[in-house]
Amino acid sequence: MKGLILAAGRGTRLRPLTYTRPKHVFRVAGRPIIYFAVKNLREAGIDQIGVVVSPENREDIMQALEGFPGASLSYIVQEEPKGLAHAVGVARDWLGESPFVMYLGDNLFQSGITRFVSSYRAGVGAVIALVRVPDPRQFGVAVLEGGRVARLVEKPREPPSDLAVAGVYVFGPEIHPIIANLKPSGRGEYEITDAIQGLLDQGYAVLGEEVQGWWKDTGRPNDLLDANRLLLVEMIPETKGQVWESKITGRVVIEEGAVVRESTILGPVMIASGAIVEGAYIGPFTSVGPGAVVRRAEVEFSILEDGAVVEDVPLRLHESILGVGARVTSRNGLPKAHKLVLGDLSSAELG
Repeated sequence: MKGLILAAGRGTRLRPLTYTRPKHVFRVAGRPIIYFAVKNLREAGIDQIGVVVSPENREDIMQALEGFPGASLSYIVQEEPKGLAHAVGVARDWLGESPFVMYLGDNLFQSGITRFVSSYRAGVGAVIALVRVPDPRQFGVAVLEGGRVARLVEKPREPPSDLAVAGVYVFGPEIHPIIANLKPSGRGEYEITDAIQGLLDQGYAVLGEEVQGWWKDTGRPNDLLDANRLLLVEMIPETKGQVWESKITGRVVIEEGAVVRESTILGPVMIASGAIVEGAYIGPFTSVGPGAVVRRAEVEFSILEDGAVVEDVPLRLHESILGVGARVTSRNGLPKAHKLVLGDLSSAELG
């Protein structure tokens, strides 16, 4: 079985963060989001992995996955984002006649994907991951009968159930001729839900497996912060960096090459290699990226990407995302805690 990670999307819901980089390379709990997709595929026994990328984000994705142990990675360019089924069609030659897992590269699964892979067998058209959501109108929605999918509807105004299709699908080669004959939907895309409905129409069994544990689609800034929180609480505490005259409490990872001086760190917190934390407070659910600097400042429930700087900000940054090289400083102090989302190389002088 092969794995196919879809990572060509533009991530418009995450702008301004995605003006310069694809969302799949943003760090949560110290790792690029797409890292967890490869990790889950490897843990399910899949080592041949194709990654569908765009011409614009190919280099960023390749760099984020460089040196991933044990995986044979191939990169497949989707020139235009015309839908999930179109991405599978672009990868048709690479997939051959092998069954495969289609994995949306911005999705996270607490319990991995092994159970979905294990449910697939010859003669089954597809296995799809399902999760119960309070408002399924923004998802593909499935109707189950005895563990089998009886009907599938894409983003319905009146959902027939609360079972949303999550970001993992297992397909047999039967899906390819159906995709080849698909017509674009009303929004101009080739929908994977239409392809799965095609399997049903041709009499193939489509199995629905509910997700165990949490699942996150990291499509918006709040989703990134929540994913970071969920992953941080599962870390194993470890201190390899240099710590001087500081108080470290709770689940805290300080990677080799990081420096913490005269600071208070209240976990769960990840401080990446090369980061400097000095005279600062880092509160729960915060990731400080490689080479980032927090000096004479307070930060909690936030993500600081590579090389981000928060310096001389006397009151607290909360629920903030700072892109690569973003800088936050202050002249006169802040009237209250601040919430910021800054793209790469942005600068904000507060006060």
